[in-house]
Amino acid sequence: MRITPDQIAVIIDTTRSIAGQDADVWLFGSRLDDARRGGDVDLLIESEPTVDVLTRARLKVRLEQKLQLPVDVLTVGVGAADTPFVSIARANAVKLNNPKHTRHHDQT
Repeated sequence: MRITPDQIAVIIDTTRSIAGQDADVWLFGSRLDDARRGGDVDLLIESEPTVDVLTRARLKVRLEQKLQLPVDVLTVGVGAADTPFVSIARANAVKLNNPKHTRHHDQT
């Protein structure tokens, strides 16, 4: 995983301050591949209620300012049916607010 513990803390703290304290944060995409370079930070935010478009934009801008990296934010409501894209994102996503940083498909 190509983000630091400090970056993870910034992502979680910023997300929860904007999307709610119970928001779960998942990292997916190229930042999971240690062999790659560069790339944006792809995040899946799961919250109740679902983050609206303006809040998602505010979260994206705030994270980009703090991380000094491009960030893409995908949002979904807790218990909502996954779109095909969300299903693909979840397939190998790592939950950042889990101390063990487990892959989604390993969760029960």
